[in-house]
Amino acid sequence: MSRKEGRVGLFYGSDTGCTEAVARMIRDILGSSIVDLYDVYDIEGPELLEYDFLILGLSTWHDGQLQSAWDDFYKRFSQLNLSGKKVALYGLGDQYGYSTYYCDGVGVIGKLAEKNGAQIVGHWPTEGYEHDESKAEIDDDTFIGLCLDEDNQDELTEERVTIWTKQIQEEFGLN
Repeated sequence: MSRKEGRVGLFYGSDTGCTEAVARMIRDILGSSIVDLYDVYDIEGPELLEYDFLILGLSTWHDGQLQSAWDDFYKRFSQLNLSGKKVALYGLGDQYGYSTYYCDGVGVIGKLAEKNGAQIVGHWPTEGYEHDESKAEIDDDTFIGLCLDEDNQDELTEERVTIWTKQIQEEFGLN
């Protein structure tokens, strides 16, 4: 396994294409010269260990279920030692239709990454969202990562992604 120092591994799962579109937006902002994109459906697990900087993207389905590729990958992900890794997360959800499960997948994967030794970066404010509950919340004011709602606030996606990506670029120390 070769190490990819100074590069970012962006691992996403996308059933409808929205999470993949955000992954490509993040890659375009950071630059394709430092970001490698991976669909979680196509990996075994050790690929994540090649990077010091990881971005993990997924959506939350129905009553808080992980996106299908992440659901399939969960057991292997739970066994990875992420010590020394800086990890940023983003996720998509529907804050009105599923207001008690909004972006739960981000919280589930983020807390597991943290348990496995990762340093989580890219916390995002809850201000401007109208959900009831979320496993992605660290506290009432903060999500563990960027939460997006393509169903109800798609007009905010590009601005939120741009701001967040610049934030994690600094937190990764890639300026």
